[in-house]
Amino acid sequence: MLGAIGLDEAQEAAYRALVSAGAPDVPALARRLALGERDTGSVLRRLERQGLAARSPGRPGHWVAAPPGVGLGALLTQQRHDLERAELAAALLAQEYRAAAVEPAAHDLVEVVTGAAAVAQRFQQIQLGASEEVCALVTGTPVAVSGTDNHAEERAAERGVRYRVVIERSVLDRPEGVTELTAALARQEEVRVVDEVPTKPVVADGTLALVPLTGRSAEPAALVVHAVGLLELLSGLFESVWRQALPLRPGPHDVAGRYPDGPDAADLEILSLLLAGLTDASVAKQLDVGLRTVRRRVRRLMELAGVTTRMQLGWQAYERGWVTRDPQPGAYRGRPRHRPTPATDCGGGPAPAP
Repeated sequence: MLGAIGLDEAQEAAYRALVSAGAPDVPALARRLALGERDTGSVLRRLERQGLAARSPGRPGHWVAAPPGVGLGALLTQQRHDLERAELAAALLAQEYRAAAVEPAAHDLVEVVTGAAAVAQRFQQIQLGASEEVCALVTGTPVAVSGTDNHAEERAAERGVRYRVVIERSVLDRPEGVTELTAALARQEEVRVVDEVPTKPVVADGTLALVPLTGRSAEPAALVVHAVGLLELLSGLFESVWRQALPLRPGPHDVAGRYPDGPDAADLEILSLLLAGLTDASVAKQLDVGLRTVRRRVRRLMELAGVTTRMQLGWQAYERGWVTRDPQPGAYRGRPRHRPTPATDCGGGPAPAP
């Protein structure tokens, strides 16, 4: 927890022990930390240099902790000062980079990144630099970073960055697809599914985007987009696909609890995942419920809808507004704008992408 202000695990453990133990000597502290006395002495001297520990004036060989409000406050102030200096240095370097560019106007619009490592780095940087929202369209064929390797997503989500992601159905065909989906939903990300996405941009805060390039070259490449007009185009593309995609978790506009005898929230969650193409077993694993529970609720939904097949259930789910997309201007809330396609069948497996 205190690593952000420069303390390693041993230093943090020793400081916490000093705070709680009063004024222990080195042997007592070493036993408490499960360290050798020499290593414990080294840790204490490092804490002393940082102003977090001192030798007890009245008890030779004993150590005391500096008051947290004083010692840690000084380190926090220094850390903030260092971050401000780093931010200023980054701004100056950005100005220098633009001034030195052969065509600075072009560099202000787009940047071409080539190579798997460079694309992966930009992909992570865009997410880590986001402060409000990341929007992404995802295909089943990663360019440089797979879902399991995208550690920046988890870190950004922990900071409160909102993620809206549309995946194509082929993602669920990959062995790790359901695992990645489970992790995303556990982070409270908003995930929707469509048969196929037209391209796979990642847009951060509406101010920066990454678009993979496809071509004959085997080397991955991508465009980093800064231009306002292009960003608006990419954001508009995402919103268009988002509106037509099927939510994998019922949203606030869904109808759970609206009708006393209708489906409840758990029913709608199961229905959404089935419509997305997950099998009964995958849904059970995703929601951490028994397979019998999933099948029992599906039978209940079929009875409520008055149907005998899952294909009919998928149709009735849209007709009755049990599963909805974002309402369109002028459209009746809870009714689909378009009729569902056969790909929205609640059958036993993911529907193949066309």
